[in-house]
Amino acid sequence: MDNKDAEKLFFIPFNTGGHWLLLAINPIREIVYYLDSLGNDWTTYPDMKVLIDTVLQAFRAQRDIQTSRRGANSITWIKVACPQQRNQIDCGYFMLRFMRDTLALRRLKIPTDYFDEFKCAFYTKDQVDEIKEEWCQFMIKLNVCS
Repeated sequence: MDNKDAEKLFFIPFNTGGHWLLLAINPIREIVYYLDSLGNDWTTYPDMKVLIDTVLQAFRAQRDIQTSRRGANSITWIKVACPQQRNQIDCGYFMLRFMRDTLALRRLKIPTDYFDEFKCAFYTKDQVDEIKEEWCQFMIKLNVCS
């Protein structure tokens, strides 16, 4: 918790049991950015929302932040209109791409209509293949696949 008041964005790859999506969390502002390549709303996964809200409330308690009863539920969930997958198998690669794009731009906020630099309705096959290749190279570099 060094520099505990500095704003940061924490990435949580989340598997719903058969589908990967990305949560990007700014715990200081209590904002959860929800990126789902299937376009589902976070209410589709109520257990996920309860878990993340509980984690943020624990973070708030650890920092001794006093809130009124009304403020106790002040966690903001933002659904990001991100590129959508056209099949049922590429969700993990989309989640990785969302994370990579955000890190590349060094932003602490994700626009609700995604980043202009990466805005598109769908990723092309080449864009998905690019993140697959990057992931493979990363794993090889870590010597995980030996």
